[in-house]
Order: sequence, then C-alpha cells, then structure tokens
Amino acid sequence: MVRSALISAALVAATLSACGGGGDAGDREGGDTPPFSTAGWKTEFSTHSVPLDEFIGGGPPKDGIPSIDDPTFVGVDEADEFLDAREPVAIVELGPAVKAYPLQILTWHEIVNDEIGGEAVAVTYCPLCNSTVAFRREIDGRPVEFGTTGMLRNSDLVMYDRETESWWQQITAEAVVGELTGQRLEVLPSQILSWEDVQRLHPGADVLSRDTGFDREYGANPYTAYDSDPESRPFLLQSEPDRSLPPKERVAAIRTGDRSAVVYPFSRLVHDAPINDTVGEQPVVVFFDPNVASALDSSQLSEGRDVGAAAVFEPTVKGRTLTFRPGSAPGEFRDAETGSRWSMSGIATAGPLAGERLAQVAHDDQFWFALAAFFEDAEIRG
Repeated sequence: MVRSALISAALVAATLSACGGGGDAGDREGGDTPPFSTAGWKTEFSTHSVPLDEFIGGGPPKDGIPSIDDPTFVGVDEADEFLDAREPVAIVELGPAVKAYPLQILTWHEIVNDEIGGEAVAVTYCPLCNSTVAFRREIDGRPVEFGTTGMLRNSDLVMYDRETESWWQQITAEAVVGELTGQRLEVLPSQILSWEDVQRLHPGADVLSRDTGFDREYGANPYTAYDSDPESRPFLLQSEPDRSLPPKERVAAIRTGDRSAVVYPFSRLVHDAPINDTVGEQPVVVFFDPNVASALDSSQLSEGRDVGAAAVFEPTVKGRTLTFRPGSAPGEFRDAETGSRWSMSGIATAGPLAGERLAQVAHDDQFWFALAAFFEDAEIRG
C-alpha cells in the first residue's frame, strides 16, 4: 500500500494514534478566527500567541487518541515477553527512580500522565515528528493532566491541560492558545534506548504495561514506511519544510533558547560519535547507538530498520572534564583521561571511574522538519 494511504487511514480512524486532529475545517478567515469547530471546548480562543489558522485537524477528535492517565507498570523480566531487543524505549530518570515507556505503547496514546519519584510528570510522543518530550506537568505548582486536542500545528501534537483547556505545543512545551498562553512547562531530560540496553543498564526499571485499559494493537505500527524516504514531505505539514537537511533526517537537538537550538544530524553521529563539543559555555558530549530500530518503518516495531538513538551529557566527573572516544562496541565509549568504559546512559561500567554517572542534558531525537519549524535559529553542526 502507498505510505500516504496508510497514514491517512490511521489518522481518519479515531482509534488509531495519529498526531492528528478533528473538528470542522470551517472557513479560514485569518489568524483570529478558528478554522475548526470550537464545540465542546471551554478554551479562551480569543487569547493566543500564534495564528489559529495554523492548526489543522487530521482525523481523531478531542481525546480521540486517549492519554494514559492511570498507568500501570511491570518489571523488566515481564516486559521482556512483549519487547524485542532493538525496540525503542523512552527512559526518564528522576533521582533513583527510573521508568521506561515503550514507543510501541506511546505510539497509540501519545501522552502518559504519570508520577516519577513522587513528582507529576507527563511523557509524550508525536509519531509524525518522532519527538519524545517529558516534562513536569505542573501549572502554578499544581499537578494537571494533559490530553490530546486532536489538532496539529506544523505536523506536531497539540495537547491541552484539563484544568483550563489551554492548548500546548508538544515540541516546545509552551501554551499557545487559551488562558495560559505564554506559559512553559519544565522539560525533563529523557532519552531513547533499545530495549536490550534498558535490560542491561536499568534492570530495576518500571516498564509501562500494555494493560492500559484500551484495546490497541501494541507492537504494530500504523505509520508503516513513514520514514523510509527522508526526503518525503511530512504528513499534514502546511508550510514548505526547511531543506537544509532532508525533512525526515533525525537530529539530536539541544535547546538553547525559546526559538534556538543546536542540532547534530544522525547522518553525522553514525560516523563521528562520540562528539565532544561546547554549547554556549557548557561542555557536552553526544553519544550515539546505531542499533535502535525505527518505530515508523515496518508494520511491526520489532522489525523496523536500525536508525539509532542519541544521548547528551555533561562530560564532567568530580569537577574534571573528560574527553570521549569510541569504545570497542557500538553504543560504548571510553574517556581518554582514565580509559573507563561508558554506556549510552552515561554510566561508567568499568575502569577507574566505574559507577560514576554523567549528568544528562535535556535533548530530543526528532525529525529535522519539526525542529526547524519551531526553532528558526537552529544551528546544524556537522
């Protein structure tokens, strides 16, 4: 089947997890007139920081892609029964607490309202942008839940909070419509690991269970072949994508401002990682593991081609800045100063520094077109 037909079918069906929306298209009368139905919303649409005609529906209505609001978790051994070694899994660590969110589940729900280490957290994934963003789900010190609006902007998931029903952009974690327009959520460090690495590096992690309360075909990919051609046009993107890189080139992005970021294309990382660099005045090191499957390639996530995943850390231990080199295996690294061996989670697994950890730097692995659409001053390195 043709890729666009597959994705269209997924978006039109309310039970499928597209990052898309619903509602009546209406008449486009400029940025102040909603070009969609506002029925069922208590949102203050008169307050917004972006033109309302930049929002577009793609199928499911409000909450048609259901968030997971009461997540349950299983141990690594039980999760191994439904996860394949190369499958991508989002990892969020807060203190000693580690939780793992398989993309095979996030693909169908896009938002998990959760708690980690006693803190209210949301973990989100937009398949059309390949963007995984975790943040504290607090507004004015109060925990709130997020749901899916059923709308897109620049092909990215638009969320809403269930307190004021303001609309929030997933990639920027910024309220762009409604009472809370202009507020931002605190983005938390997260990373994508292969399931094999989760088992090895985080054997005590709590893993999001398939017992979600919803009947979904977890493990199947409703976006078959969406990323097969990096030059292909993103679905439901209204503007022309930035062609500085192929639109669906994956990049590791470090945000440096509201509209600026430093990005490392995967096409560079696969050859040059680890990359020792400085962003602003902060030394960073970018790790890369090539053996992580795409969630958007094959009809089954477990059969997706290898696309890799990145991780970004502060390369400093006890006040000493380290310089990193490739290790003896993919996704393994050594520091030049002590020869210690380091993992994709920034943990020293052997050598004089065994047991030490590098501090994570918040970043996201996403498609270039999405990063460029929201971060106009993005700097490509490499």
